[in-house]
Amino acid sequence: MNDMKILYISQYFPPEAGATQARAFEMTRFLAERGHDVTVLCNMPNHPSGIIAAGYQGHCYLQERDHGLRIIRTWVFTRPRKSIFVRAAFYLSFMISSFWAGLKSASHYDVVLATSPPPMTGLTGWLLSKLKGASFVYEVRDLWREMALQLGALRNPVWLWLGRRLDHFLYHHADRLISVTQGIHDELIRLGWGHKSHLIRNGTNPDLFMDRGRGFREKLGWDGKFIVLYAGVLGLAQGMEDLCALAERLKPEATIQLAVAGAGPLTSTMQQLKEEKQLHNLMLLGEISREEIAAVISAADCGLVPLKNKPLFRGAVPTKMFDFMACERPVVVSVDGEAREIVAASQAGVYVEPEDIDGMAEAIRFLSRNPAACREMGRVGRRYVQDHFLRRRAAMLLEEVLKGTGSKKQRSWTGR
Repeated sequence: MNDMKILYISQYFPPEAGATQARAFEMTRFLAERGHDVTVLCNMPNHPSGIIAAGYQGHCYLQERDHGLRIIRTWVFTRPRKSIFVRAAFYLSFMISSFWAGLKSASHYDVVLATSPPPMTGLTGWLLSKLKGASFVYEVRDLWREMALQLGALRNPVWLWLGRRLDHFLYHHADRLISVTQGIHDELIRLGWGHKSHLIRNGTNPDLFMDRGRGFREKLGWDGKFIVLYAGVLGLAQGMEDLCALAERLKPEATIQLAVAGAGPLTSTMQQLKEEKQLHNLMLLGEISREEIAAVISAADCGLVPLKNKPLFRGAVPTKMFDFMACERPVVVSVDGEAREIVAASQAGVYVEPEDIDGMAEAIRFLSRNPAACREMGRVGRRYVQDHFLRRRAAMLLEEVLKGTGSKKQRSWTGR
């Protein structure tokens, strides 16, 4: 087995919870298990609270070892209140601190892989690849500029122009591009980068996400209830106000309870709406650790996967959908396009038009009254992700892409 020396740059990484963190950890862990020398460059854990986690405060640079990975953590500017200034400083501070840490981390690498968003990690990756004589691979997890534009989070024409130029620069200078959904892959092809784009879909780890039984129900006070669980970021794209409206619509259903696991920019908004509308059927669980989330999913009866009704999201596939399916829980998916096609092909849940509150409520009522249908959807859902969306299989595809990039200096993988 020819080994590679890989630098993997991701601003987000465990112990933070989230889809980005899980993908980064499992991809790099697998590469290390395959005999590659993998260094992960990330910031001090702080997501989503904006507060540096205990044990990491007061440090500008830390090194750790975990699952065969060398993990380098660097200082980042962060605050609980996410103003435009704080977000800009958060991304720029990591770009600078990670570049400094990358310079001193090793004399050379074979491949530098930067995952985005934020796109500034791509600039760090490109600069370090030039200085280290390495190939540069750029992973595109979101079309961040289009998303910010459609959600109204980015309107300034100067920033939009700069974002477009930055995207073009990174796409042009990358030796390979990685896209995580068919929609992103198709967009890269449309922009003229199809010759270097490789589709490596998101997925799940069924060894971690499996039916853990109903033991958490008593702990969470869910006995006798039909639990609908949302797990993920509480952000603009996910439509948290719609979720509160859904809870209000379901208030007459005494046995149906909505539970929300996660945190994000709209946490305080949800707390305020819960109090104002007296949503006694909405439980805010806060952030759940990676070690416990499978047990919480297993304690629920079905999963809810919503996104706002925006054209860009037709190419989105929320990773949590696969986690629900792996835990043998049916999903109510309110995401059109690729996610809708997966639900139809797997028969693992019910599709509802995005932002259709009445449709979501009706789908939940149907599942609550049909436990046999829930069990069947859960059974076929797990089988479907095992056949099509294994994260280990995705990591094997990534390994082949990285091996195919070669080296700027044309070194053999083992001739160092």
